[in-house]
Amino acid sequence: MVKTLGWVAAALALGGCATSRQVDSDVSSYSQWPSARPAATYAFERLPSQQSRPERQQALEDAARPAIEAAGFRPAASSANADVSVQLAANVTPALYPEPFGWGGHLGFGRGHLRPGWGWGGGLGWSSYGAVRYEREVAVLIRDRSDGRALYETRARSEGLTSGIDEVLPAMFAAALKDFPSPAVNPRRIAVDLPIVR
Repeated sequence: MVKTLGWVAAALALGGCATSRQVDSDVSSYSQWPSARPAATYAFERLPSQQSRPERQQALEDAARPAIEAAGFRPAASSANADVSVQLAANVTPALYPEPFGWGGHLGFGRGHLRPGWGWGGGLGWSSYGAVRYEREVAVLIRDRSDGRALYETRARSEGLTSGIDEVLPAMFAAALKDFPSPAVNPRRIAVDLPIVR
């Protein structure tokens, strides 16, 4: 079962110009999808922890929906009539990376990760930190609704300078489902174009 993952509440805006941008994701997928079975109707399944924050889960479902439907699935009229259930999870973790001989600030102590409750400091030398980077992961689990059997599991990981909830997560879901339903080499690097920002 896909472990429920938390995610960062606020998305940072992606600035940009009229140039092509890509998200490179490392994807791992595991398939037990029957070879003669077509993609059919789906409904999202929310775990109890996900039901407690419906607005966050709705944003995640909105990010994944285009990739799920591009894989051939259609939304069911009701969850009771769906052929498969789809569980989603995402994790966006901010981390600070060292900048040798750079001027910057750091939060907390140890491994350059954000530690709530610690103060902000600055310095010159090896202990200073540069820009915040984000480690991002999305996961999709597709189950047969008739017997609960897991049919397809996939996850994608990437990192970058934005949390990317609005733009990057949809691209990561697209990468995660790109090879559905075929098994493929794990892990593999998949690049997905982002919309051009003007």
